[in-house]
Amino acid sequence: MITLVLGGNKSGKSDYALELLESHPGPHAFIATGKAGDQEFRRQINTHRHERNPQIEVLEAGRDLPQKLRQANTDFRSVIADSLDFWLFASREARSETENISELLDVLENWRGAELILVSCEAGLGPLPMSGTVRAFIRSLGALNREVARIADAVHLVAAGLPLKLK
Repeated sequence: MITLVLGGNKSGKSDYALELLESHPGPHAFIATGKAGDQEFRRQINTHRHERNPQIEVLEAGRDLPQKLRQANTDFRSVIADSLDFWLFASREARSETENISELLDVLENWRGAELILVSCEAGLGPLPMSGTVRAFIRSLGALNREVARIADAVHLVAAGLPLKLK
């Protein structure tokens, strides 16, 4: 089963996704896509790391999310990938965005076995960005979220720490 958890920044989506993960049988894996680019983000990553159950194995994906998902599908019973938005942003430099998204969607469409929980920021809930580059990223993230939601068995939106089941 694939579950997509959407929400804005600091909405509680990652906490909710971890609750879902721990409600499924182990062994569990947490696939992290974020890399600290500044001190504040480094602190945020360390805080999450200390709050997380130490029995959940952490896999660092970086740009290689599709490959890590394939590996985790055979090695674990329940998997979380946090977050698609950071992966999409970070993976743009490796190959074309279309190739990256296509490879990820192929993995998801062929997903069998482990419970999979994907976390992503919901695009476009805030003001329209002034930068064309940011608007292009928001369009790409929105398209990715729509495709993942289409494939997913369940979709939840988290706002102010409150989950709402959409599908």
